[in-house]
Amino acid sequence: MLEIADLRLDYPEFSARYDLLVPAGALCALIGPSGGGKTTLLHAVAGFGERPTGTLRFGGRYLIGLAPAERPLSILFQDHNLFPHLTAEENVGLGIRPDLRLKAEDRARIAGALERVGLAGMQRRRPGELSGGQRQRVALARALVRDRPLMLLDEPFAALDPALRADMIALVDAVRRERGLTVVMSIHTPEDVVPIAELMAFVADGRVVAADRPDRLLDAAVHPELEPYR
Repeated sequence: MLEIADLRLDYPEFSARYDLLVPAGALCALIGPSGGGKTTLLHAVAGFGERPTGTLRFGGRYLIGLAPAERPLSILFQDHNLFPHLTAEENVGLGIRPDLRLKAEDRARIAGALERVGLAGMQRRRPGELSGGQRQRVALARALVRDRPLMLLDEPFAALDPALRADMIALVDAVRRERGLTVVMSIHTPEDVVPIAELMAFVADGRVVAADRPDRLLDAAVHPELEPYR
């Protein structure tokens, strides 16, 4: 499981303290107001920014002190973070070999990942030749080929139209179930993940205010403060 206990970060303008347990193989959706600390939490788990204090473990392994590349995770941002001078194949290939010395079997894996996100035959296109949604799907393909047991997603599909967003979320869920991944995803449209998420956490003011099954967390009769997010 992912264990976050008394995880603290202090910035001049913002202080955060997180407690959250995500069972192994579960999909946990983070919801809450913009600026409430969802991205800060994901970055802390990934190893970006200031080093926190407290407990951060995945699968029993302590993560604090490990460089981002040493952590058993992949992260997908709202900003797809592609290199504009590289092709789609090369951008995805960075998830396998950062030196891009790709072998035939690597290229086959990349082609398969691109096909799975609906971009078959687009290996040679550069980001400038792709739409915003296509660029985000290239970034998702890169996360898929990394094949790490923990996947973090920071509003990755917010710019997609509802139908494509639903398709990409369904794909993430299918891959999670196939590979036994643990997924933590921040999202502003919680209704998209209610049918598939085992856990939902409301994050505000740098805290996990509440965490429960999605149907319970979004029940305004139980948590009136969540009514705007129903």
